[in-house]
Amino acid sequence: MNYTYEFDPAGHLTVGTVGKPGQRTFYIQARKGREILTFTVEKEQVRALGQAFDRLHDDIVSNNPLVSTSDDAVLIRDMGLLEPLEPVFRVVQMGLGYDAEHDTCVLIMQGMSEDEEEDDTPSARISIPREQVRGLSQHITAVLNGGRAVCGNCGRPKDPDGHFCPQMN
Repeated sequence: MNYTYEFDPAGHLTVGTVGKPGQRTFYIQARKGREILTFTVEKEQVRALGQAFDRLHDDIVSNNPLVSTSDDAVLIRDMGLLEPLEPVFRVVQMGLGYDAEHDTCVLIMQGMSEDEEEDDTPSARISIPREQVRGLSQHITAVLNGGRAVCGNCGRPKDPDGHFCPQMN
């Protein structure tokens, strides 16, 4: 498949937000050399990606006992978003896989076509070394936890102005 954007491997992959809790915009960002790609995503896509990274990492380690996990935590570095924040497309679909030959995890993202008559769906293929996956997953958890507090009864976000909990009705 031909991808609109391909970083194999990316030098930097991160997730971040802009805005106040409750009004945040979520981004996935990759860098290769001086080129930066930014993608707009939904919060639930970020949550699913973090969970998928964890599952993929655990599957790789359990299926291959020769894979070292001792360096996984070392590769956590500055995970902030880089300027400029100019999204190339809004992600509507993501997939995650593992390239055993290169020991890399591969993230594939698709956007929405501007013209439904044409086959110009934007897409991206970004790979990162397997060792970076655990640190990226931990960073995703921290980004998600940086939002609004969640109600312990109903699981919905609490607003600073108060919260109506249907479970307390």
